Amino acid sequence: MSRFYRGFFIFWIVWEHGLDDLVLSNVRQPWLQSIGRFLRFRRDLSSPRGVRLREALERLGPIFVKFGQVLSTRRDLLPQDIALELAKLQDRVPPFASEVAVATIERAFGKPVGEIFSHFEHEPVASASIAQVHFARMKNKEGQDVEVAVKVIRPNMKQVIEKDLALMRTMAKWLERLSQDGRRLKPIEVVAEFDKYLHDELDLVREAANAAQLRRNMQGLNLVLIPEMYWDYCHQEVIVMERMNGVPISQVEQLKSAGVDIKKLARDGVTLFFTQVFRDGFFHADMHPGNIQVSLEPESFGRYVSLDFGIVGTLTEFDKEYLAQNFTAFFRRDYKRVAELHVESGWVPPKTRIDELEGAIRTVCEPYFDRPLKEISLGMVLMRLFQTSRRFDVEIQPQLVLLQKTLLNIEGLGRELDPDLDLWSTAKPFLEKWMIDQMGPKKLWEQLKSEAPRYAKLIPELPRLVHDYLHVPRSAGLNEEVLKLLQESRQTQRTLMRIIWIGFGFVLGLVVMQWITQVG
Repeated sequence: MSRFYRGFFIFWIVWEHGLDDLVLSNVRQPWLQSIGRFLRFRRDLSSPRGVRLREALERLGPIFVKFGQVLSTRRDLLPQDIALELAKLQDRVPPFASEVAVATIERAFGKPVGEIFSHFEHEPVASASIAQVHFARMKNKEGQDVEVAVKVIRPNMKQVIEKDLALMRTMAKWLERLSQDGRRLKPIEVVAEFDKYLHDELDLVREAANAAQLRRNMQGLNLVLIPEMYWDYCHQEVIVMERMNGVPISQVEQLKSAGVDIKKLARDGVTLFFTQVFRDGFFHADMHPGNIQVSLEPESFGRYVSLDFGIVGTLTEFDKEYLAQNFTAFFRRDYKRVAELHVESGWVPPKTRIDELEGAIRTVCEPYFDRPLKEISLGMVLMRLFQTSRRFDVEIQPQLVLLQKTLLNIEGLGRELDPDLDLWSTAKPFLEKWMIDQMGPKKLWEQLKSEAPRYAKLIPELPRLVHDYLHVPRSAGLNEEVLKLLQESRQTQRTLMRIIWIGFGFVLGLVVMQWITQVG
């Protein structure tokens, strides 16, 4: 019954704010026009359509606000008036009462706010779908008075999200049973992924841990600033972090007037994204403009300032390698390799004809090469690829849905900063270097170092393993354990031979260099 009431509430909000009018206003079928005229009965639709859409999403709750945030980054796909209104969902969702925020902080840390902070601003500086942020001052461990940002979760968020997720699960089951694309689209798995990310976002300690991991990963890159967490004041409902100063990335004119190189900023954004995805397999997955600023401080001028780490994406080594090979083949216009990778990964049925899939991918992608970003809509490319995927029965990969969403965010951000940015040529050198690092001597050396403890333990056992192998009766056969040990010994032997040859070459090189020096 709760799902029924929630479904009715959603329908009521859609009707009350006239969202049906946005859909049915341009239809030509007479019966749909009649429905539209009936639904317009006794409603005040005097407010602009963008305002009505934003207010409806705010009333419907955090999941719908998230949806509006994603849409707001794609101004190329939306009318300008709607895009401008949805942009307000990034950090200007109506706040909850500051008294509630103070009570949550005091309950989390078991002491009055005045004992934690030397100053606390009751007026929130930003308010989003899941939490809101207040600025404050406090003493750090060294006794210094520092500026901090205090993030407080919205009250009763879990109950609201659970209702919407239950409704989404029901709709996913219907889609899987009734739609021909149900099995291929994997709606139940996609909703499960969404469920996991939303619940992760409700745990602010997890967000603090995500921020700490990203901060470590990005050290030395000198492209982004990530706030430090004050772990003594991190709770599931409240986290206290270093206050960051920057200009929202959406304020492009202000950044230009301050002297920021906007084209470089756009290129740096692409570099950051691909570094997090392919080098680390751990990426910021909520990169809408409300979470990104640019520093104007002299020591960090022009760097990104990243905020809000409630949603991060992770990729396995298999996912990274598969995606990197796909991107690299795509940038080289090697559509046959892209088709082969789809078959090898099991994304398409094994009986799929490579030449047919290759031709379909070429038809979609080839028209978009060598064009600036302003002439390309990645959203349209993905839509055409999606249509192609239906023809070849490509299965949707739920673990990559978040990556696809983030890629759309990145394209929207790049389009805002530099419409002439060539997304492909900017990313191509990075991915080719990554592939070399994955398959070259550097990767081999890293694997040797990581496996060294196991090899050191195994080497003394080699004589016994060989003795056991030679004395096993042929009629008895080899059990699984002996086979496994034999395989490990062979791998170890091959690795040792590589090390010996590398060492021999290194020594030989030193001898030759010394001889050349003496002769010279």
